[in-house]
Amino acid sequence: MLVGAVCIFTCAAADFRVDSNLVLIPVSVTDARNHAITGLGPAAFRIFDDKAEQKVVQFAREDAPLSVGIVFDLSGSMRDKIRESREAVDQFLRAANSEDEFFLVEFSNRASLTVPFTTDAQDIRDRLRQAEPHGKTALLDGLQVALDSMKQARHTRRALLIISDGGDNDSRYTQSELGKRLRESDLWIYAMGIYGRQTAFLPEQAGAGKQLLETLSEETGGRHYAIERVADLPAIAAQIGVELRNQYVLGFQPHAPRQDGRYHHVQIKLTEASHANLVFRRGYYGR
Repeated sequence: MLVGAVCIFTCAAADFRVDSNLVLIPVSVTDARNHAITGLGPAAFRIFDDKAEQKVVQFAREDAPLSVGIVFDLSGSMRDKIRESREAVDQFLRAANSEDEFFLVEFSNRASLTVPFTTDAQDIRDRLRQAEPHGKTALLDGLQVALDSMKQARHTRRALLIISDGGDNDSRYTQSELGKRLRESDLWIYAMGIYGRQTAFLPEQAGAGKQLLETLSEETGGRHYAIERVADLPAIAAQIGVELRNQYVLGFQPHAPRQDGRYHHVQIKLTEASHANLVFRRGYYGR
């Protein structure tokens, strides 16, 4: 996004400085196996703002500290997936560096912040060991709590990690209410959706849950992983941890001033034909 003295679009490092006309967009590049592709330079990327090609004027790739909220499904249908889900969080936390900070939001019928921001990953592990699944699924309420909690973040690089096995069936908030707030947020959503045959009572429930998590992830420039085998959860969580630490940050200055309050669409491509997968936020609001 456009800013004055601080970064609205997520920066690669806490001391990354921009002027008032610079737009910063983090980009993840992975291969067909979802392994991070590293070593690319600014000439490898093409960037388009509302279909007009722009020049990359800032470029960075650093493992800067992260502020991460873990949004964990504790509804009753998670009962036979709880062990692997706890292990997935553990694997994700193992990729942390000493300056990272985390919080934990749990949701079933209700959503609550059960571990406020902490730099000790063991606090999260200890809490999840005590957690017992029960009740319905208030996923959107959980995300609202997470967005409110993220206001206390110390770092400019911010993400939410969602672990859930289905759609929302008990939230007070709606997807439309949450959507604009997510688009304006400076964070990525990485969602692990568990869609095995045993998960949903009706096929349409599984479809609705998958679409919800896909939409939430895409709106923030994150990624959605559709998981059919619970045993795959830990490995995918570890992958997400690696991806978050291997992001490129592209900066460009729009040809025309963007202090217009409108949403501007962004497209990023590689300069050479490639089967690589690019994940990035699809737009920004002119400020």
